[in-house]
Amino acid sequence: MRNVIDPQLKLGEEDIAAIALDLRSRDDIPQLLRGLQHIYTLPQLREPVFAILAEVRPPGGGEDGKARPETGRPGLSQWAILVLGVLRLGLNADYDRILELANQHTTLRKMLGHADWADDTTYSLQTLKDNLSLFTPELLERINQAVVDAGHALVKSSPDEPLAVRCDSFVVETHVHYPTDINLLYDAVRKAIETSAGLCEDAGLSDWRQSAYNVRCLKKPIGGRKPSSTPPRRIRTNEPHGVSRSKRPMPPIWSWPAALLMRARETRLRLHLIAALPNVLLKPLDAFIAHGERQIDQIRRRVLGGQTIPHAEKVFSIFQPHTEWISKGKAGVPVELGLRVAIVEDQHGFILHHRVMVRITDDQVAVPLVEETLERFPTVASASMDKGFHSPANQRGLAEVIDFPVLPKKGKCSAAERAREGDPRFIQLRRKHSAVESAINALEVHGLDRCRDHGIDGFKRYVALAVVARNLQRIGALLLAREAEEARRERERQRRRRAA
Repeated sequence: MRNVIDPQLKLGEEDIAAIALDLRSRDDIPQLLRGLQHIYTLPQLREPVFAILAEVRPPGGGEDGKARPETGRPGLSQWAILVLGVLRLGLNADYDRILELANQHTTLRKMLGHADWADDTTYSLQTLKDNLSLFTPELLERINQAVVDAGHALVKSSPDEPLAVRCDSFVVETHVHYPTDINLLYDAVRKAIETSAGLCEDAGLSDWRQSAYNVRCLKKPIGGRKPSSTPPRRIRTNEPHGVSRSKRPMPPIWSWPAALLMRARETRLRLHLIAALPNVLLKPLDAFIAHGERQIDQIRRRVLGGQTIPHAEKVFSIFQPHTEWISKGKAGVPVELGLRVAIVEDQHGFILHHRVMVRITDDQVAVPLVEETLERFPTVASASMDKGFHSPANQRGLAEVIDFPVLPKKGKCSAAERAREGDPRFIQLRRKHSAVESAINALEVHGLDRCRDHGIDGFKRYVALAVVARNLQRIGALLLAREAEEARRERERQRRRRAA
């Protein structure tokens, strides 16, 4: 049975609320653990967060496709999943480092609910991978709202204090290599060969016994084909006077990959008809074949037809097909491969909301982003954005949904627009807008420089968990600073008493 956390303390186990953290440490781990401890300590915060965590269940045979909590398989508690997930993003760590911390870090093991002694529970790498992927972006957004409410309770003078938010976007890169026509074609055909060989072996068919040899042969005409620096060799012919002709031209670069893809299609038909494999098991093979045929078609159109391939038809990774080619005009960064992510930060440094932007730009997300933020935090009074979010429709839409929008116009302004942008409050909020870059830098340092998870669902979960981790670290840093200041004042009082 899987519980959010076992309420009964075991022998040698320490209450999470009583765990002492080093106030002098400048590492990220104490800040993250202090933020998590704050969630566990306050009942008004713990109850809603635990109610959301109770919805985190592994796949099973229930009516909703998930395991029933009373009969589901045992595994990590939902509290442990949250703790390790927050540390993974807060430390920008991979699963191997999180595994080492979960098995060896004493303070972290206390936070997970393990005793200092008489508890030899350890985790495996696959257990962490399976459990930390159970979160959904929707659940994480609800947890983030509860965490931000707790942070506001620490810093806001009153619950009705208005919020001034700053909106901006940045690119979170996907874990892909630089795409070219050649390496994308090679990846597609290689995976089609390997997938076909694996399916044939499982089905007991003798096809693709030389799959490794086929992959090596594939790499020679594709990956190893380079222009020669020597003139073409001349050969003797039966022409009179020894007239020679050039060597027979090489076949097109796509001829051998096309033959392998045709053979993979024949194998796919045999697997379906003879081995009776369902289409759901053949879906990955179909995807790789389609990727390879698309690349051959684009290479043929570009090389022979001299066509320019439309940007919308291009795919920049066969493993992460949601990857976009983004050029934001940054100095030294001509192109970024990933997805845009828009964030909304308030004046207290908490990230209220975020949105993963799939095939849309800043000007298309301005109004929906503010509307979604207002649904979660009705006290938002102003929102500042840069000129990339500007459009006449956005100027009108933001004026309807928020009290004071701060959106500069591109180009020349009219008299009315100059008066609006000359308002002292507009100028003040506009000057403070650049502080959102600090939040973006903090997110990139703590996990969002590059997404390590696969698929668009994994991308959205990764981003949402990074936002939760950042807000929890912000709470932990505030609490540790206050406690360090209180400890300093207590030492000063004791020194004065001894001096007296």
